[in-house]
Amino acid sequence: MDRPTLYIANKNYSSWSFRPWMALTGAGIDFEEVLIPFDYPAGNPDIKAISPSGNVPVLQHGALKIWESLAIIEYAAELYPDAGLLPGDRAARAIARSVSMEMLSGFRALRAACPMNIRRPKARIVLPNGVDADVNRIEAIWRGLLQQSGGPFLFGAFTGADAMFAPVVNRFDIYDLVSRDDTLAYMKTMKAHAAWRKWEEAARAERWIVAEDEV
Repeated sequence: MDRPTLYIANKNYSSWSFRPWMALTGAGIDFEEVLIPFDYPAGNPDIKAISPSGNVPVLQHGALKIWESLAIIEYAAELYPDAGLLPGDRAARAIARSVSMEMLSGFRALRAACPMNIRRPKARIVLPNGVDADVNRIEAIWRGLLQQSGGPFLFGAFTGADAMFAPVVNRFDIYDLVSRDDTLAYMKTMKAHAAWRKWEEAARAERWIVAEDEV
C-alpha cells in the first residue's frame, strides 16, 4: 500500500491540522508529514499549490487528495479498518460521526474567541457571548460518552472522535475554561497520549508567530 502524505500547517496554531495528525499518529498509521507554515497576511502560496481548497490539512494517497480534517479521518478509517479510528459497534460509530460532525461545524463562538495555541501560558480572558454555551455543550458530550463507555477515551479506546476534540482540550486548558473533575480527567488522558506529547513538543519548538492567534 502506498504511504500517504499529510500536509499540515504550524503545529502551535493549526487546530485543523492537529485533528487528522493526532488521529493517524494515535492509531499507529505510517504516513509522511509535510509542514507548510502559515504566512500571514497573504497566505502561503505553497499551500494553495497542493490543496484543492487552498487550505490544509490535505491527505495525499497516490494521485488522490482528500481535504478537510473529518474527511481525512474517515478515509483513513476505511483504508486502515483495523486501526481503531471508528468504534467497532455500529451504533457507537454513528454517535462518533455525529459528535465529530458537531465539532467540525459548530462551536463558532469558542473557536473565534479562543484560538488553539499550544505555547500560550494558561490565563483567562473576557469571554464574549456564546462561549459558555459552547463549553457547556462540549462538556455534556464528553460526560455522556465517558459515562456510557467507561472511558478513558470517549468510546473507551482512542478513536478519531477524540482526535476531533483535541484542539478543544487545548482551548479548555490554556484559557482556563473548565473545572469539572470528569472534564479535567478526560483532558489529562488526552494530554498524556503519546501522539499529543509528540505534537506538543514540536509545537513548542516552533518559532513562527501568528499575531491573530496570540490572544
